[in-house]
Amino acid sequence: MKSFTVAALAALCAQNVAAHATFQQLWVDGTDYGSQCARVPSSNSPVTDVSSNNFRCNSGTSRPSGKCPVKAGSTVAVEMHQQNGDRSCSNEAIGGAHYGPVLVYMSKVSDAATADGSSGWFKVFQDTWAKKSGSGSGDDDFWGTKDLNTCCGKMNVKIPADLPSGDYLLRAEVIALHAASSGGGAQFYMTCYQLSVTGSGSASPATVSFPGAYKASDPGIAVSIHSSMSGYTAPGPAVYSGGSSKVAGSACSGCESTCKVGSGSTPTLSQPTSSATSTPAPGGGGNNGGCEAAKYQQCGGTGYTGCTNCASGSTCSAVSPPYYSQCI
Repeated sequence: MKSFTVAALAALCAQNVAAHATFQQLWVDGTDYGSQCARVPSSNSPVTDVSSNNFRCNSGTSRPSGKCPVKAGSTVAVEMHQQNGDRSCSNEAIGGAHYGPVLVYMSKVSDAATADGSSGWFKVFQDTWAKKSGSGSGDDDFWGTKDLNTCCGKMNVKIPADLPSGDYLLRAEVIALHAASSGGGAQFYMTCYQLSVTGSGSASPATVSFPGAYKASDPGIAVSIHSSMSGYTAPGPAVYSGGSSKVAGSACSGCESTCKVGSGSTPTLSQPTSSATSTPAPGGGGNNGGCEAAKYQQCGGTGYTGCTNCASGSTCSAVSPPYYSQCI
């Protein structure tokens, strides 16, 4: 019995490590911008401390120079996968029974390329939980993460139509609740995207701060999903009136179902050039001239279409070949 328990625990740990994930790419009205405006974390491990500054945009991230152009009122699709650079639909976006909600926030900033996430945030989207008929536990119910898996890692997010023009950070977040019944067991996976929004609105939504908006004791964070559930309350504020929600368990729609990697041309965002010698990306594709990736930013890999030159002092290296190469 003892050896079985140890083996079972070892298998569970291995499954949990393999199931870690990151939001990596962004689609804007069906156009694939890849990771050009995403602050992709260097690791697919979660943040677990809600009081840490890493709770804003994750840890080990770099800030790309690019800002994805978005019109207020349009729809973007955030995209999550387990391994950086792997956009295959044959793998779950986040596996290992990592069930939980998908929440998206925005923050108006003076410069999305340099903002540190300390400005106020307002929630523009959520896909949380819904009861499944006949379910015996929350594991059997509908969750936002299950919708991500069904839709090849993509989730549609409406950009409020009443936002004024300017730079914004968009923060996409998954909360994995499989171990949340113990204190500090919830796992948070987030990525910030750098946006340049064009709009004629004048809205000024109420905001919250990260860290600060969540407490480890919040009912949507300290929760057991392994018994029958009658409801679920997502942490943080309500969705802003100009935002949107998805009912967990509902079908893929729009870009979630129609956007296919490689099905159209990928715009290359304008980024600063450098006279420094750069190294071609291993496994790369993408643009080898006219732009460069910052240190710790993605520079190559399967399906990657962004900058393959690295900033001075870093070299494009295959971190998880052939899926992901990074400037290190």
